[in-house]
Amino acid sequence: MKTFLLPLASAGLLLFTACSTSTTSDTAASGTTDAASSSTMSSDSSAGKMGSAMAADSGSAMSGTMAGNGAADPNGPTAPHANDAEFMQSAAHSDQNEMQLSKLALSKGVSGKVKAYANQMIADHTKSTANLKPIAAKAGVTLPTDMDADHQAMLPAMQKLSGKEFETKYVQQMVADHQKTANTLKAHQTMTKNAALQNWITTTLPVVEGHLSMAQQDSKTMTM
Repeated sequence: MKTFLLPLASAGLLLFTACSTSTTSDTAASGTTDAASSSTMSSDSSAGKMGSAMAADSGSAMSGTMAGNGAADPNGPTAPHANDAEFMQSAAHSDQNEMQLSKLALSKGVSGKVKAYANQMIADHTKSTANLKPIAAKAGVTLPTDMDADHQAMLPAMQKLSGKEFETKYVQQMVADHQKTANTLKAHQTMTKNAALQNWITTTLPVVEGHLSMAQQDSKTMTM
């Protein structure tokens, strides 16, 4: 009986040892797999963060580039016009702005310096347009014969004013208009290659600056 049990016990011991070894190997393999998986996830997470950072940097760089390349406002008061035709049309509009507002001033019964100023605006800006017409005609440009859109829009409000209130608004508008016109003339004088147009600007600019100076003086007198 003892002889029979001894081989049986030995077989059981061998079976237990084999199972234990297999379990240990499986556990080790599982640990290795988990570690590899954890490492992969960590790497993916790092890569994701790096990708996000690169995208953010790229976006910032692009935004900076776009901001740096922003063009100046073409409608600014000192911005030169794109070409001679556009400039001449704008200059003719400016003449009409001053002439028609000045005619309105006379119809309102302005007196003294303001009346004298309005009469001079009509005379000088009529002459300015007359001198510009042959230059425009030679270049194939048709000059406008009315005020620009901004002045047409403000006209109804101006028409409702009277007395000192109108005079003050009229003179203030003359200051703003002539300052913008003077700036535009200076800007285009350095841009145009048309000799006749350059000469016209050279002749017209001092007149416009004189109008500006007078309007500024009248404006100061009104606010004193």
